[in-house]
Amino acid sequence: MNVRPSDLRSIALPVALLLIAMASVQTGASLAKSLFPVVGAQGATALRLIFASVLMLLILRPWRATFTANSLRSVLLYGVALGGMNFLFYMSIRTTPLGIAVALEFTGPLAVALMHSRRLADFVWIALAVTGLALLIPSGQAHGLDLTGALYALGAGVCWAGYILAGQKAGADHGVQTAALGVLIAAILIAPIGVAHAGSAMLDPVLIPVALGVAVLSTALPYSLEMIALTRMPVRTFGTLMSMEPAVGALSGLIFLHESLSLTQWLAISAIIVASAGATLTTRPEPAALVPCD
Repeated sequence: MNVRPSDLRSIALPVALLLIAMASVQTGASLAKSLFPVVGAQGATALRLIFASVLMLLILRPWRATFTANSLRSVLLYGVALGGMNFLFYMSIRTTPLGIAVALEFTGPLAVALMHSRRLADFVWIALAVTGLALLIPSGQAHGLDLTGALYALGAGVCWAGYILAGQKAGADHGVQTAALGVLIAAILIAPIGVAHAGSAMLDPVLIPVALGVAVLSTALPYSLEMIALTRMPVRTFGTLMSMEPAVGALSGLIFLHESLSLTQWLAISAIIVASAGATLTTRPEPAALVPCD
């Protein structure tokens, strides 16, 4: 069977966009760590969300949409989950290698995918994910992994699960405009924490280019690319490819932050990736959730 060049291009383009989006998110996380010595993870999260909310409000203009009281409640839950996910993830990568933090955080969407597990294959993916976690945390402690940082990453995973569930409901009426309001709510929630921790250091003009770069790389650019990719590929394919993100995070940490992992940690991350991809491929199709912004 011959595959036409136009068909190959139609497949290659969304895949390339998604890979660029994942690389952008993890590069943004690496860049955000350069802010930690000045404003801490708390201030870096606040700056990212503030700049991202301004960008997304200007681009998506959510005030043009009409929200009911019920939809606003869903958007509020979505924004709180988004803020908690971003905050806990940045708190994690203070002391946890980026690839490990992403892998631990990925247990959240994996749990959502397996929430209604009934078939044998589903329990295979659960067992594989648990094996990955069992390998990751004990081996990580042997290699200096901070348990508190690992718990922050797992907490981010819980928020990510809440983000998916709330995002499906909140985004049903207004799509990406919901995302702009969600990021604004997250910024309002996290900004006081950042200010309380970093104080006037957050107003340093020198930080503005870096904070803007983090907002673009971690939110505006990947979100836009992922939305384009979603319209050009099946949701199941999208979810399977997204399962590669822990590996992309590990490579980003190695390249930009010089964070090396042991063989056991790579195997553990691989187990979580396979579990996530397998769960995506074998679960029944669901409506697409809004794309997370780590």
